[in-house]
Parts: sequence; C-alpha cells; structure tokens
Amino acid sequence: MPVALADAMAPEAELIAAMAPLIADLAEDGAGAVALAGSRGKGRSDRQSDYDFRVYAHAYRQDLKETRQWHRFEAAMAEWQSQGLRMDGVWMRSYAGVESDLGAWLSGTAIPKSFEWTIWGYHLPTDLSSQQIVSDPEGRLAGWKDQLACYPEPLRNSVLKQYREILNYWAADYHYESKVDRRDLVFLVGITGKLANAILQVVFALNRAYYPGDGWNLPMAAELELLPPDFTSRMAAILEPGRDPDALHRQRTELIAMIADLEVLIAA
Repeated sequence: MPVALADAMAPEAELIAAMAPLIADLAEDGAGAVALAGSRGKGRSDRQSDYDFRVYAHAYRQDLKETRQWHRFEAAMAEWQSQGLRMDGVWMRSYAGVESDLGAWLSGTAIPKSFEWTIWGYHLPTDLSSQQIVSDPEGRLAGWKDQLACYPEPLRNSVLKQYREILNYWAADYHYESKVDRRDLVFLVGITGKLANAILQVVFALNRAYYPGDGWNLPMAAELELLPPDFTSRMAAILEPGRDPDALHRQRTELIAMIADLEVLIAA
C-alpha cells in the first residue's frame, strides 16, 4: 500500500480500534456488537463524512448515561472530535427489535421509519447490508448480511407498487400543472423532491439493489444496469432546472418523460 494512502487510513483505523471496545461496553453484558454505518460503511466517505457507529445488544446498562462506561465513551468521543474526526454519537439498538423489523422488510410489509436525521426515512436493509462490522460476538450482524445478500422479491414488489402509484398519479394529475402555471414554489419544491425520491426508489428496486438512503443516490444509481436513457444527467437537469421562464414547465415535462421511460423498462 502506498505510504500516503496508509497514512490517510491510519486515523480511521485508530479511531475504530479505540472506540469499538468502549461502545461494546455500553451493553449490559459489556459485549455489544459494533458496526460502522453511513457513508463509511458504504465505502463512499469523503472529508465531510462523520463516523456513524451502531451498537446492538440484548439490553443496555441500567441508568446508562450515569455509568462510568458512558462517561468513558463520551470523553473518548470528545477527544477524537477535538482532533477533527466527527462522530455522530452511537445508535443503540436491541437484537430483538432489529430482527422484528427485518422480518417485516423481508416480507415486503415494512415502511421506512421517520427520524429527524433522515429526509426519506430510515431504510433498515440498506443499513444492515452496507454497514462495516467491527465486532460481532454472536454472529448476528453477519447473519443479517447473509439474509440480505439477495434482494428479497417481496420487498421489490412492494417498493415498485408503492412508488409507481405515486409517480403515475402525479404524472397525470392536473393539480401539478396548475401549480406550475401559478409558480407555487413551495409546492413545487416539495413535489419535485417527492417524485425524485419515488423515481430513485423504483430504479433501485428494479435493479434489485437497496435504496442508498439520504446520500449518494445519483452516483450509486449511475452504477446500476437497468436505467432510463441518460438517467443521471437528466435527473441532474430536473433537480437544477434553471431560472428561465420555462424552467418549471420543462422540469415537469422531463419528470413525466422519466416516469414514462421507467414504465417501459419495467414492462420490458
């Protein structure tokens, strides 16, 4: 490995090695499973990326935030942050809760959970399938990855049905056109985001790939096999339509054309 690359990787490796045992010790038995999620788990981190740790356990220490284990974790986190390495705390989850939610996703009955830190909701399969396992004393995290190794067909069918309904409704609805004519900007920002999300949901499900979540959607979509023509450049033009008098009409026209191209792909 080139020296420069090794040096760039060293702080991350050191942080993970230092923080993982402290995070695992938050579990009641001191043996939580630890993973790194987010863009770093996906292997798409950059200088703006923080460290999204997950810990899984049967239970956590009573009055956790009053314990020496929590204070030790917080002190270590603050020390790393003082060195410019941002951590987004740690998300503590129970094995039982994750397995219950995962069963629903695998059957195609789950919907994304809403949290303040998400735009389009939390997608459990994305998180579990892409997270970097740091410690896994019971092998559960590896087991979840195995369950998600092949995209579940019930989930694919559910995602395609749900988001195609959204797309086809708005492609045909006259309210959208009237809002464009009125230049109702607040509505149009909302509907553009809603339809862009629905398009990406369909694209990823069509390709049997897990929706990325809030970040890296277009770069990850560009790597997929089944895409409408010029997909990423067209989506970029839709999301940045310009400020000329025809921009909003053009945006709606292009969205409707993209929806039609998706239907052709699905029918093929």
